Amino acid sequence: MKKFLILIFGVALFACSQQKGYKIEVKLDGADGQILLEERGGSQWIAVDTADIVDGVAVLEGEVATPGLYYISVAGQRAKALIFVENTKMTMTGKADSINVASITGSKTHDEYMEIDKKIQAISEEYMGLYQEARTAGASGDTATANALMVKVEELYESTNTLQEDFVKEKTASYVTPYLLSRIQYGKEADELETLVNALDPKLQEVASIVEIKEKITKLKKVAVGEIAPDFAQNDADGNPIKFSDVYSQNELTLIDFWASWCSPCRAENPNVVAVYNQYKDQGFTVFGVSLDRDKTAWLQAIEDDQLTWTHVSDLAYWDNAAAKLYAVSGIPHSILVDKTGKILAKNKRGAELGEAVAEFLNK
Repeated sequence: MKKFLILIFGVALFACSQQKGYKIEVKLDGADGQILLEERGGSQWIAVDTADIVDGVAVLEGEVATPGLYYISVAGQRAKALIFVENTKMTMTGKADSINVASITGSKTHDEYMEIDKKIQAISEEYMGLYQEARTAGASGDTATANALMVKVEELYESTNTLQEDFVKEKTASYVTPYLLSRIQYGKEADELETLVNALDPKLQEVASIVEIKEKITKLKKVAVGEIAPDFAQNDADGNPIKFSDVYSQNELTLIDFWASWCSPCRAENPNVVAVYNQYKDQGFTVFGVSLDRDKTAWLQAIEDDQLTWTHVSDLAYWDNAAAKLYAVSGIPHSILVDKTGKILAKNKRGAELGEAVAEFLNK
């Protein structure tokens, strides 16, 4: 009986010692007021918890269903620190004016993230240094050196994506994986994303970011090469609704071009689109511009400045553009070539590839 009671007592003591939720002690030099814990919900910040700073320390307490990505900040300040929160005791120490580099301990998930983030940051510092060298070389007229350096910059940048994708493939049960997958998903087609998602541990399948990627996969399948492009209508600059099908049905080949006046890569690609349009417009090729602008004046000025003489529409809803959501557009410029029936022939042909693709399809 005595041994039994000792056993029961030991089990009870062990149970009481387990962390039922998270407890984050935040010590930031120079911080006053409150510490705020938030999560990202679409394009908005969602407050999860707040704690008063007392004698230099704030204690955030609560419970999370699964380890996940959150952000900590001093209430009223814009700077935020990324933190993977799990149901354990954690500490955060640093300075309020450099919260993004504060030290976070106690979370195995956060430790996993920091391990790969340090590698990414090291590569990022290297390619940013080369980028500055390229700009200096370009400004001095040494275009050969500038171009050679930019090739290295692009290779290094791509290596950070490879690093993250390797993590996703290898750490299929890590709660860091959904975050990294959400970062590298851009530009990937449905089959690539589906392969990565299907390989994940079952416990990750209901993580919010993975659910969103699954929804994106469903949309991407509907706008894959060989499918009929979903129809939609948006207003032109004069407020007249224009249906996409009314445009492509009147032309042999149509490029639907998702862009915006504020998008530097879009503006850089526009001269090429203009050149292809001018070369092939008399052979049945046209462009249908869909802008992700929210400022009508800026949108119209860009059309004029870049001499984009084709049909343009927009709902001026920025990233909430209904057509962009329909086509699962996650980055711009984004373009799709369709034939007279609306069949999708190719996607994201830029530079010389666009002219080659247009020529090929028109000459079939």
